[in-house]
Amino acid sequence: MTLYLDTADRDAWADLMPVGLFRGITTNPLLAARAGLDYPKIDWAGMAALARDLGATELHAQVYGPTEGYVDWAGALYEAGHRAGIETVVKIPLVAAAIRETPAIKALGGRILMTACYDAKQMFVARALQADFIAPYFGRMAEAGIDAMAHLATMARMNAGLGKPCTILIASLRSTDQMVALADAGHDCFTISPDIARGLLSSEHSIAAHEAFEATIGRG
Repeated sequence: MTLYLDTADRDAWADLMPVGLFRGITTNPLLAARAGLDYPKIDWAGMAALARDLGATELHAQVYGPTEGYVDWAGALYEAGHRAGIETVVKIPLVAAAIRETPAIKALGGRILMTACYDAKQMFVARALQADFIAPYFGRMAEAGIDAMAHLATMARMNAGLGKPCTILIASLRSTDQMVALADAGHDCFTISPDIARGLLSSEHSIAAHEAFEATIGRG
């Protein structure tokens, strides 16, 4: 089971990364805005160093702006990771203009993730481009009336027995229950929000049992 923390909130990084559950951190312009960050002005070298110091081995960040700037931005992100001693992964949206820039980004030698996936057919694109990851937006798919579970099952079958797989990194999750259902269906790679991460750490029944254990201390 591989988990990533999906946020640009550095306070959440500091709170949750030391727990030891997460291989790395994923982020994008929307998450950066929610964290009060101006995406074009982010110091990725500093972010990579912080992620490394908190125990992450990977930091995933998304290209943005005019597509003609994608390759230079990707190169800078890879270099920031190299200097910090952490692997940086470039996220590329599954839209035509961005897809056209993907071979040049791939040629830089770092790993890539095709993001904003809503349809099993997009696995053809990811596999043909030799992407390392594809990120289906499970919660958004379901909210759009798409049978997200069926599409992910098809993607898993498309990924089987075809040489090096493209890791299906499931994003846009809304609950721990969704994670359980997806794991039961055979999926094992997720990026989750801080709220869902905290949900994994807490069960009212476990808390009650722990309190009962502690209450016995000193009675004898």
